[in-house]
Amino acid sequence: MSEVLAVPIRGTACLRQARVPAALLPVAVAGPDPAALILVDIEFENGSILSITPAGSRAPVCGDYSYDLDGGLVLPTLVDMHTHLDKGHISPRQPNPDGTFMGALTAVGADRTANWTAEDVRARMEFSLRCAFAHGTSLIRTHLDSIPPQESISWPVFEEVRADWRERIDLQAACLFGIDRLDTDDGFLTAIADRVAAARGVLGAVTYMIPRLDEHLDAMMVAASDRGLDLDFHADETGDCNARTLHHIAEAAIRNGFEGRIVVGHCCSLARQQPDEIDRTLDLVAKAGLGIVSLPMCNMYLQDRQAGRTPRWRGVTLLHEMKARGIAVAVSSDNTRDPFYAYGDLDLVEVYTQATRILQLDHPVGDWIRTVSTTPAELLGRPEQGRLREGAPANLMLFRARDWSELLARPSGPRTVIRSGRSIDRTLPDYRELDAVLAARPKALAKALAGVA
Repeated sequence: MSEVLAVPIRGTACLRQARVPAALLPVAVAGPDPAALILVDIEFENGSILSITPAGSRAPVCGDYSYDLDGGLVLPTLVDMHTHLDKGHISPRQPNPDGTFMGALTAVGADRTANWTAEDVRARMEFSLRCAFAHGTSLIRTHLDSIPPQESISWPVFEEVRADWRERIDLQAACLFGIDRLDTDDGFLTAIADRVAAARGVLGAVTYMIPRLDEHLDAMMVAASDRGLDLDFHADETGDCNARTLHHIAEAAIRNGFEGRIVVGHCCSLARQQPDEIDRTLDLVAKAGLGIVSLPMCNMYLQDRQAGRTPRWRGVTLLHEMKARGIAVAVSSDNTRDPFYAYGDLDLVEVYTQATRILQLDHPVGDWIRTVSTTPAELLGRPEQGRLREGAPANLMLFRARDWSELLARPSGPRTVIRSGRSIDRTLPDYRELDAVLAARPKALAKALAGVA
């Protein structure tokens, strides 16, 4: 894989003539225009950034370790705030039968029941994290399917993996279940909230327009408040304009005076609603202080899919309108090589590139790079990440591309990833490593998909 620097960096260096988005720089260096690309020199020593100064403003102190980037872009390592590491890479074992949302639900449910042992989940998680690390990601939140008995398998595995990866990727987890599961009053919410709290996780659910939705949202907010947890919802991942759970989540946050962070993902149906309905919902979202994450690659893959018919809409939510209201917005990878999205590699440069094309985050590009850097870092409670600043670890991504046009036209171009001042090996894991894990094709799985089991 091509690298920007032909020699390895060993903890101390001066990167001269680096071009950095102003939105990711300290105010003293950034200047007044957050959309600008600023030419700077970056010095780091023993793995930490010593200085960020205007290019050529003073002689570097790094001596033999000085490198001229010739205007190449430099970004901080990036933040993937909505993923599904427990589902990753099951497509070869169980593909989506028709590419639809319901096809994905059925396929994942059957595969989970048949195959998701601790060994299976861990192997696929590890593979995914190796990809993300090689691409330059340093903070990930994953959702974990938490329908009994899976929660007793996946959460302990996650905690082990988080500990093993703590020096490479900062990992968070949010539980995931359909909110209609709370219709059954069997103590499930208390049990899962306690498990999440013990694992220092996030409470989450998929919301639907069900009769007791508001009651269940209130219960989740009380459970989260009692335990000091944040909330992370999947909402309105459909083209049905009557799906309005984002509206209900915002109302519930206001009604309950919820003080923690709330993130809501997808929100696709909002783009299908009437302007007055959109305005009412976005006003509530802004008032409630919700953060919104769009998953453009997954939703463009799933939404408006009908056999033999070209899709009529893009499946993404209204990021431009949200950002104009001051709502915090981000984009993320979502699913990777599973029935909800058959592709992807947890590469946020690819995600940002595709988001720019799908959501038209250009003309001008502006400061949209925040959607994979500073904004998700803040929404995940890690505001020190996703930006360049003196005193921080030298976690950087170096590109030969000199501007957004060059980077977005060739996102797979030369890239060097530096972690704590050291170049990493960017060799990606071979898919063949998963062959043994994905070989299981039990008869129970085929029966479940056929509606027999």
